[in-house]
Amino acid sequence: MAVVTFLSDYGLDDDFVGVCHGVIARIAPAVRVIDVTHGIARHDVRAGALVLRRALAFMPAGVHLAVVDPEVGAQRRAVALRCAGDEARVLVGPDNGLLWLAAQRCGGVVEAIDVGRSPLRLEPVSASFHGRDVFAPVAAHLAAGSASLAEAGDPLDPAELVQLALPRARATDAGLITHVLHADRYGNVVLDAGHEDLAGSGLRLGRAVTVNGRRALYATTFADVPRDGLLLYEDGYRVLSLAVNRGSAMAALGLDRDDEVLIAPAA
Repeated sequence: MAVVTFLSDYGLDDDFVGVCHGVIARIAPAVRVIDVTHGIARHDVRAGALVLRRALAFMPAGVHLAVVDPEVGAQRRAVALRCAGDEARVLVGPDNGLLWLAAQRCGGVVEAIDVGRSPLRLEPVSASFHGRDVFAPVAAHLAAGSASLAEAGDPLDPAELVQLALPRARATDAGLITHVLHADRYGNVVLDAGHEDLAGSGLRLGRAVTVNGRRALYATTFADVPRDGLLLYEDGYRVLSLAVNRGSAMAALGLDRDDEVLIAPAA
């Protein structure tokens, strides 16, 4: 497990990311750290969970460190989780739902450890910087093989982990009802429907559709519509998304997170 992937809402203006890198390097200098992103919106656990879930399929197996932790210093647990998939993957971070979607995508959790009082943590532990003092050192030791998961803390029943509930797309006589999960920095809207949800929807690639009554094209890429044109497409992770060519679908449609979006074949 000589790889640590790192995701957070720390941003890059402060020293938080660099300090966590330094902690990992001091403990495990041979371990490679891959920064997934540190641009998750502040305290947005769900956005972090969604990014972590989709990114892990493209990351080498190893230790996956994620820190979006608005309740740092409170009663939430700090955990390390071993996943059940064919590859050896361990997730490290706060038990607030951040790790849940990725763990399920990787086969579910077969072993959970509470690392809040881990013997691997740095001392003294700051009440507000567990990324540095708890999560980064635990991740480094696990990746380097200098400690086993069982040695990292106290056993925890996986059934006690905080789960993250998401809305679910559903087919109706009126069309496919989806929900806004997330919007990226371009204003592209990620929906809660995947390729498998298209069966029986009547939506056909290259055909016109309506999106909350507004006409759009079910297309492959942005260039398939004129500038300011609205399109429905499958993004790089095969998830249905909405975009405006050279614009923001989120703004153009006046959407917010969890809003319902009705997609239907155009008459």
